[in-house]
Amino acid sequence: MNAPGVPVIRNVNWGGLRTLYIKEVRRFFKVQLQTIWAPAITTLLFLIIFTVATGGKRPVMVGGVAVPFADFIAPGLIVMGMLQNAFANASFSLLVGKIQGTIVDYLMPPLSTAELLVAMVGGAVTRAICVGLAVSLAMALWPGVHIVPHHPLAILWFGLLGSAFLALVGVLTSIWAEKFDHAAAVQNFVIAPLTLLSGTFYSVDTLAPAFRAFSHVNPFFYIISGFRYGFLGTADSPVLVGGAVIFAIDVALGILCYALLRSGWKIKN
Repeated sequence: MNAPGVPVIRNVNWGGLRTLYIKEVRRFFKVQLQTIWAPAITTLLFLIIFTVATGGKRPVMVGGVAVPFADFIAPGLIVMGMLQNAFANASFSLLVGKIQGTIVDYLMPPLSTAELLVAMVGGAVTRAICVGLAVSLAMALWPGVHIVPHHPLAILWFGLLGSAFLALVGVLTSIWAEKFDHAAAVQNFVIAPLTLLSGTFYSVDTLAPAFRAFSHVNPFFYIISGFRYGFLGTADSPVLVGGAVIFAIDVALGILCYALLRSGWKIKN
């Protein structure tokens, strides 16, 4: 029983969840030249440099199938841009509130911990999708690159779950970090190296056994390999295993983020 006159929101506060999600989306969309189009141009430059400077006509063996280098590298660059921007958006949410003293804007509204987490992750995934579409558009206009979906379900699965994975890592970073240098350190010394060493620019089948084993414990490898499978129809790792691994990691990270947000660690105390 509730006290007379005390408003109670039962089940899910859809209005509050939608409002916070729109706030997260509007925040990066107001500076879309920086948050969406700039990453698209940067990723296109990666494509141009690697295809022109290293011989774009050289085929790459993926799962025993010869694939043109430009077609091989394009899906990896698309999802790489999505992952990095999902992390950037989520790692900024709570951190800027803690630094500027506006963290109360996240804590005072009548939102549950789950609703707060879903809104922040949803905003980061939305930015990742916008970046992915912008990068795909830029690459579609570049001659010699063929981006044709063969398995749309794989593209959606690894694109969305991969973006959610980096968004959850960004939320963890946002909770832990006390200044922008901390978030930048995670981006520069963890996210960027693991992304670049995940088979974006090469097939892991060509690596030495030790480096190949390292690649197979890198979750970014499964995201990029599965996303590439959606376009090429072939992959250098078991797609179902990779999909299950990313899903399990997302669930584990989601539970961890929920527990930390609920406890208020480094946020309320």
